[in-house]
Amino acid sequence: MDALIITLGIILLIIGYVSCILPPLPGPPVAYLSLVLLHITISNIKYPTYILVALGISCILVTILDNFVAIWGTHKFGGTKAGVRGSVIGMLIGIFILTPFMGFMSVIVGPILGAIVGELISGQNLQVAFKSGMGSFIGFFLGLGMKLIVTTIIAFYFFKEIF
Repeated sequence: MDALIITLGIILLIIGYVSCILPPLPGPPVAYLSLVLLHITISNIKYPTYILVALGISCILVTILDNFVAIWGTHKFGGTKAGVRGSVIGMLIGIFILTPFMGFMSVIVGPILGAIVGELISGQNLQVAFKSGMGSFIGFFLGLGMKLIVTTIIAFYFFKEIF
């Protein structure tokens, strides 16, 4: 029975890593389920409460922040309110409409093109629009990095207990 639980935990970790890059599942919370699964089901594995709470809060924060880091990047790279709004609209279109057609790329392309189109519609030149789009791109990778770090910490605690 323990082997089945551990296998399911490893599957959750794999899904968590893949979901860090591909929508629609949030990667760190899915990976976090692997720790909760071990903690609840296997009697000789009990994580300290502070670890479970800290990682749970980290998962929630990273998942929330991930949705705003691309927008922050757009703003930080000189994007106007139109570029930020375009990035938000592009993110939503990318996640909810383009994902079936473009898969992983929709998460990157949506906010970038949204920021560029938003800037162009507001009357900015192509250089400002492109810079705004690059800010969105860099923000995407910052969010990806945060998710991968938290998921890796979760994987560390998972494998530390089973080996």
